[in-house]
Amino acid sequence: MSGMRLLLIADTHVPTRAKDLPDEVWRAVDDADVVVHAGDWVEADLLDRLEARSRRLIGVVGNNDGPELRARLPEVARAELGGVRLAVVHETGPSAGRGLRCDRLFPDTDVLVFGHSHIPWDSVTPRGLRLLNPGSPTDRRRQPRCTYLTAEIRDGAINDVVLHPLPLRPPRR
Repeated sequence: MSGMRLLLIADTHVPTRAKDLPDEVWRAVDDADVVVHAGDWVEADLLDRLEARSRRLIGVVGNNDGPELRARLPEVARAELGGVRLAVVHETGPSAGRGLRCDRLFPDTDVLVFGHSHIPWDSVTPRGLRLLNPGSPTDRRRQPRCTYLTAEIRDGAINDVVLHPLPLRPPRR
């Protein structure tokens, strides 16, 4: 039996870092049962388009998001998906001590999706909390590629977490 398909994205920064999401990410939106966005949308237009195109969207506000997005999105979102307690937040602070800090701040959570750093992250805390950062599909910063994550929830657990590197864009001429 197939499970619930998730698409995890963050730090899209549309339209400041890119005019739009890459086509591959839009195809992943179409394939997903749930789209999770961990903040830094920049403008509400992308939120509107993702809400219209997603079966279900779970999103939070990021530090680069203005008043319109702050009025529509929480700082922390929580949902139970197929028996998995999910939380989404934009920032978790420095990588040093992240696991223990997140264990303390999210005691009733199985999976925490976060963004902000643009650095993909997949780890498990001492308590067993899964920490996932999809990187950014539009602004790779110091990473070799722009990225996003897909995963599946099946039998009350998150499975098949895959980091997808996007093709490098041709240089501007």
